[in-house]
Amino acid sequence: MDALDMEIQAAAKKRARAEKAFLDADSELRQLLVKGRAAGKGPSHMSKLAGFTREWVAKIAPDPKLSRDAGAARTIAES
Repeated sequence: MDALDMEIQAAAKKRARAEKAFLDADSELRQLLVKGRAAGKGPSHMSKLAGFTREWVAKIAPDPKLSRDAGAARTIAES
């Protein structure tokens, strides 16, 4: 194995670690958004905190009080 092979292998491992870290952080944020929504926080407020659009937050954390959104909120919280 030459130096370039070792660099490629190291970069691939670094990317895999970064992807795992991203997925873990994304999952944590999604769960916190659902928890915030259940606590009565609105999507506009949480979008300002998270730096994402209100629509994205509302999609990830639907209003648990609306019957059409309750199933989606439960599914997201369990994943």
